[in-house]
Amino acid sequence: MLALLLLSALLLAPLRSRPLLPTALAQQCEQYALPLTPSTCLCPPGFSGPTCSLPACSGNLFQGTARPAAQPLTAQGQPYSNLTASSCACEPGWAGEGCNVCRTSSVCQNDFWASSFNTTIAGGSSGVDLTGVTPDQTGNQSVVCNTDSRVYAAGELSCDVNNPTLQSLFPLQSTLTILRILTPSLTPYPNVSALPFPNSTILAQLWYAGVEQFFCSASSCTQALDTAGAGSSDWQCTDLQCTCRPGADFCGAVPALNLTSTIDTLSGTLEISCDAVNASSSTGTACAFKQSVLEQLFGAGGLSMQNCVFGECVRQGVIDDALGNTNSTAASSSSSAGLSGGVIAGLAVVGAFVLAALLLLAWGLWDQHRARSGASGLSEAAAALEKPPGGIGLEWHDLSYAVSLRSGLGTLLRGRSKPLYPEDGAASAAEELDSQGAKLILRGVSGRVAPGTMVAILGPSGAGKTTVVELLAGKRKEGRATGDVRYFSGADGAPLPRVPRVGFVDQSDVLPANLTVRETLLFAARLRLPETTPAADKQARVFEVLNQLGLAHVADTRIGSGERRGISGGEMRRVSIGCELVARPAVLILDEPTSGLDSVSAHKVASVLRALCHDPANPTVVLASIHQPSSRLYQTFDKVMLLSAGSTLYFGDGGAAPAEYFAQRGRPCAQGYNVADHLLDIASDPSSSALALAPAAAGAQNGANGGNGALRHTPSEEAEKDLSAPSHPTFESEHAPLGVPGAPSPGAGLKRGRMRTSGRYAATFLTQLQVLSGREWKNLCRDLSLFAAHLAVAIVLGVFTGGLYYKTGITIAGFQSRIGCLFFLGSLLSFSALSALHNLTVIRPLFLRERAGGYYSPTAWLLSRVIWDVIPLRIVPTIFVSTITYWMAGLSPEPANFFKFLLILILYALVLTLFNFFYAAIFSNGGIAILLSALFNLAQMTFAGFFVHLDTIPPVLRWLQWLCPLKYTLEALSVNEVNSGLMIEDTLSGVPVDVSAQLIMNLLFGFGDNNYYRDVLVLFAFIAGFGIALIGAVWFRLRETR
Repeated sequence: MLALLLLSALLLAPLRSRPLLPTALAQQCEQYALPLTPSTCLCPPGFSGPTCSLPACSGNLFQGTARPAAQPLTAQGQPYSNLTASSCACEPGWAGEGCNVCRTSSVCQNDFWASSFNTTIAGGSSGVDLTGVTPDQTGNQSVVCNTDSRVYAAGELSCDVNNPTLQSLFPLQSTLTILRILTPSLTPYPNVSALPFPNSTILAQLWYAGVEQFFCSASSCTQALDTAGAGSSDWQCTDLQCTCRPGADFCGAVPALNLTSTIDTLSGTLEISCDAVNASSSTGTACAFKQSVLEQLFGAGGLSMQNCVFGECVRQGVIDDALGNTNSTAASSSSSAGLSGGVIAGLAVVGAFVLAALLLLAWGLWDQHRARSGASGLSEAAAALEKPPGGIGLEWHDLSYAVSLRSGLGTLLRGRSKPLYPEDGAASAAEELDSQGAKLILRGVSGRVAPGTMVAILGPSGAGKTTVVELLAGKRKEGRATGDVRYFSGADGAPLPRVPRVGFVDQSDVLPANLTVRETLLFAARLRLPETTPAADKQARVFEVLNQLGLAHVADTRIGSGERRGISGGEMRRVSIGCELVARPAVLILDEPTSGLDSVSAHKVASVLRALCHDPANPTVVLASIHQPSSRLYQTFDKVMLLSAGSTLYFGDGGAAPAEYFAQRGRPCAQGYNVADHLLDIASDPSSSALALAPAAAGAQNGANGGNGALRHTPSEEAEKDLSAPSHPTFESEHAPLGVPGAPSPGAGLKRGRMRTSGRYAATFLTQLQVLSGREWKNLCRDLSLFAAHLAVAIVLGVFTGGLYYKTGITIAGFQSRIGCLFFLGSLLSFSALSALHNLTVIRPLFLRERAGGYYSPTAWLLSRVIWDVIPLRIVPTIFVSTITYWMAGLSPEPANFFKFLLILILYALVLTLFNFFYAAIFSNGGIAILLSALFNLAQMTFAGFFVHLDTIPPVLRWLQWLCPLKYTLEALSVNEVNSGLMIEDTLSGVPVDVSAQLIMNLLFGFGDNNYYRDVLVLFAFIAGFGIALIGAVWFRLRETR
């Protein structure tokens, strides 16, 4: 009994929350018959009585209400007629409950001519209502019995209902009879063999042990033919309504098994599908009674029926006319089976993505062609490479730079910052802090460099060397910079109308480890030389730079890294310089290019720079900060700038000139001592009298005669006039000003120079994408470890998961295992996507350097990165693990369901890839990003619906489920599986259970059975959302700031 109560709860659970509709018994006519008078009804075939409540016990279809009827067995306490207890039997040639299904053409012909219809036509008297009878029906045409599933006018069918779930509750025989009325005017005996409904209608009754339990009606029906093979038919109807007969076995005879609320609320669309007649089958011809609630209870096939028999008495002429129009009927039938709204929406989204990609490709090709023809703004990049006669010079005036020592929160909690050097220099350090907590790094540094001049910037650690070169190179800085920087023509000193190409070489070498030297330089040439430059000229430029830097012998050697040996440190430094030289910079700025090199390698680098600087055909300004040069290295520079604590102690000729300058001021250099070491000794001793000389030197640089020989070692008076003139252009800082004592007024700011001209890159977007994709392909081919690891793990885990859930059954426990298998796959993809975050963290320094160098747009880099991460590391492993698991676990064998399953997992993998890329772009600390991503995955698992039913989550937290992609993924996978027609076949306490997996899915997990395409659209929305957020993070967050 407990099992019966459980099964009853399963049947009633989906509908207990739905309001009951008014019962049809309030009507005067049962069977949805047509009322004739307030007290009589026009009954459907097989029923009679004032309210059409009495079923026919024998007779034939054409006898109408004159047929013998089974009477209620009131003496036995049964309010309804019982065909079995009344010993009803059909005449030969008729079958079905009510004896309405013809079996031979002879009974149709004979009984029709014996009916009162022909008596009336012959002139006899009859009380039969002939309303709607047309002249073509009075002719002497043969009447035949159509026993196919197709209906020509109005056909009857009778089927056994042998559903295990129903039989466990109601073990006796259940039968369903259905009258399908297509064209009532074409029936042989209108208003008797069919009711004159205005459109195609069905009338159905379910019988249990010979007693009618409930009756249904649906209208606006369409008949589709050959939908499930030749001879099959499918009826689609709307406006379904059903009425349960109170007190019947299904409708309250046993209160615990009362299905009234379920039956009376059946509504909406009804489908009756029947196979072709198959007499050889052990279960006879099969049909299905499909409605949304029934599909939840019994599966996608609805209420299945067996041993169906069809019978329709119809004129042969009607059949002949219909068969002559078969093609049109089939066409109309096929057109009625349109695509669902979800399929259309999904196809629209996919089509929009494909169209956007094609439009982007077409635009890229057009822009690339336009640029290569010189018709676009990229031609200005070529103009930036053109140097005026005599080269380009550089000058800067009164550069100052300050950084804040405390944040807003620190100021609130601690007040004023403490001095950085609390020991002996505490007082002087405190003087460097203004009221806003800013520290001066540079103090009014000025200088002028003519074309073809090589300048060394010397000073001890912390003197400001790196800050000077970064400001002159236009690098993005966190602090506040003020001053003027401008470029002038070496021929006449006139200011340039645009910012020329400025090359910058950082003190650390960040290069692609898997590329050769030639490929690295060619990569830079393709992206940094103008699009108008032919490919052959770019290769020639690379060949020229290789020879110029002495790298021809290692041109085809990979650069290597700390894990894999490649070229030497000196050669690596020359490659970094070569990446700038291929772009033909007008000014080359280097930050400690010789640090970490031995004296021989350092001299080779310096010799290359000197040859570049003093090239007669192309003189170039070269500025380099040098940490501790040897005597040989020092002699290669034309001019020297000496910095100490952010101030200029000396700027003038190199060689022995600085030693003579300081010897005249009381700091002679010992005989044979390295002049560079002597200058560093002076700059490293802030307590010495040398610092007192700084104002004199600075005064000389600002046009004052600071003493003997000062003019010889500082810019000329003409140069000083240029420095004091209005700058061209004036540069503004990108940060809010800090009140810096001793700095120029806030109106004179410093704008960072740009490596590109007029806001455009040298190469078009499509060229950038092609070159970046080429590098990604080379990296993948030359280092297959990551791809091989992903593929191997996918195969191993696929076999493991498939073995764990091998051939899951269709019991309740097996269904839970199926959902567990799907959940495990989603969780596996969630954590394997963490490698995308790590990949971006590793490549981040190279991207920052190349973006700062103006190589490419961040969008082009991001697109290439996503493509070459998603395809080999996400899609391919996902296909392997999914395919192996899917077929080993025994999921739905339909190919369509498999590809829909695969689509969901690929979309989910793409969502997680973009999400982890976003975290990697936001957080520079890879450990924090991985931690937060792992926590997000745990939150997804919590709200996915597997561990906890979604409807039981407290409302304050329930909304979080809508932010979890795994929830939509698991729901779509589950719906795809159960909508394949999966039925649960199990036994509870010895009682067989045969229910739809949709019902179990709804009860256990709360998933909607029609949500597959909605979930697809939501995953696409996640892809779009994370993609937009990622682009924004890369553009505004993932950028070099020093």
